[in-house]
Amino acid sequence: MRLSMTSDLWWKNAVVYCLDIETFADGNGDGIGDFRGAIQRIDHLDRMGVTCIWLMPFFPTPDKDDGYDITDFYNVDPRLGTLGDFVEFMRVARDRGIRVIADLVVNHTSDQHPWFKEARSSRDSRYRDWYIWSDKPEPDDPKGVVFPDKEDSLWEYDEKTEQYYYHRFYRFQPDLNTANPEVQDEISRILGFWMELGLSGFRVDAVPFLIEQVTDSGDDLPDPHEFFACLRAFLSRRDGSAILLGEVNLPYPDLVKYFGNDLGDELTMCFDFISMQRTYLSLAREDARPLAAALRERPSPPRDSQWATFMRNHDELTLDKLSDSEREEIFAAFGPDKDMQVFGRGLRRRLPTMLGGDLERIKMVYSLLFSLPGTPVLFYGEEIGMGENLEIEGRLAVRTPMQWTPHRNGGFSDADPAKVSIPMPKGDFGPEKVNVSAQERDPDSLLAWITRLIRHYRDCPEFAWGKYTVLDTGVDAVFAHRADCDGETVVAVHNLGDAETEVELTLEGFDSSKVLTDLLVDGRIEIDDSGRVGFPMGRYGCRWFRASAPETAPADSADPS
Repeated sequence: MRLSMTSDLWWKNAVVYCLDIETFADGNGDGIGDFRGAIQRIDHLDRMGVTCIWLMPFFPTPDKDDGYDITDFYNVDPRLGTLGDFVEFMRVARDRGIRVIADLVVNHTSDQHPWFKEARSSRDSRYRDWYIWSDKPEPDDPKGVVFPDKEDSLWEYDEKTEQYYYHRFYRFQPDLNTANPEVQDEISRILGFWMELGLSGFRVDAVPFLIEQVTDSGDDLPDPHEFFACLRAFLSRRDGSAILLGEVNLPYPDLVKYFGNDLGDELTMCFDFISMQRTYLSLAREDARPLAAALRERPSPPRDSQWATFMRNHDELTLDKLSDSEREEIFAAFGPDKDMQVFGRGLRRRLPTMLGGDLERIKMVYSLLFSLPGTPVLFYGEEIGMGENLEIEGRLAVRTPMQWTPHRNGGFSDADPAKVSIPMPKGDFGPEKVNVSAQERDPDSLLAWITRLIRHYRDCPEFAWGKYTVLDTGVDAVFAHRADCDGETVVAVHNLGDAETEVELTLEGFDSSKVLTDLLVDGRIEIDDSGRVGFPMGRYGCRWFRASAPETAPADSADPS
């Protein structure tokens, strides 16, 4: 397919890398990551092939919720640097051809934000209606409490003004009244401000909660889809190539509405939480059928929109869209101890520890991620197989400092270890054994594998752009799919089981005039006249094939040519 198309719609086959400035690299030796430190590490991402950096919140904050409790949407947390440092970071990233997006956290503010301080000063405050108030706490749905380990209600009493304010998350994070046109205008200004400084879009936090009916006032709320359509239109007017990547953890029929249905005029991309959760069920069972079913059910996004695929993110590994029994299967396989679980619905572990450090299996899972239809998103440290630190509370267990070297503080900081506030994992997943420096020199390392996958993924735009078909493999443990685009076809096959097996596929539309060339290793497989092809799959094996005529097939490394 034409590369000019993939350039115009860059997000459809981007490689997105999520990082937290606070935990990525310390540039001034105070024990806290900052923009100056991150600048010095951008070449690591460039060498991997990352095309888009997603920044977790870097704004001023009391830091009660790891930066998601914001006190100023127009500045940088002084611990992390200055606006000048941010602009320098953007400049260096752009020089490497890497776009940058950032978290848009406008569902709520910190209770220390000047808007809320003013709002709670008087019922007549000009900012009063920027938040949601009620004379009595409205009836709570216990399922609506996002953090049941910390909160038992969605309402908090304010003694000074004798009303309750609404908080979907923590009590120190009052929800903004995003139905208020003044608040909507302010959100647009926030987007416009950061776009002027170079951002290529935003990852929108907590999308389903941005506009919701929470009081019985009888007032009709604006349609949330009109709000997102207006936000997207504003974004497009400022920069037609900018994106909104939405965190929308809903069933497919509800989720697809946030694309703007067939129009595609709301969110540009949405995370696919359903297939992610089914993937873990397939991994736990060593049975590909749950994942295959999810992809068969998944609706196609609008033409210029895209799904974002992932294996891990910065939050708990949520399993909320599975049944209780399915969730228990995954807990038993990957997090049997209560300390590994969180909120009764997820895991606070990273993938390598869940898979017991089995490198073959870990490599297979990331091969699966990069071949699934959609745009892959990596969480920092995934490329080297970092583990979690369960001694840290809650979701923060997976947000430990990046492990660059085997030396003091894992190369994250030159500070006295006592000044590094977030402790690293120890043992088999500590920086002495898992770090960038060692893996850069090891051709068989996970980092080398991820780099290789990114290169081949970028060479196979069909995976992201093409029409995909889940294939029947005849083996429950083996997942296979093909992607077709502009007359080109690629096929990916993954063995989720620990036993070797033989696989036979039938590729409609193909005969013996075409061959399959393995893209991850040398080798070519013949297709018979009925489109059938058979081959072995090793324990946790993975194979990517390109279908082509023999004379145009990619060459093996040993070919004389």
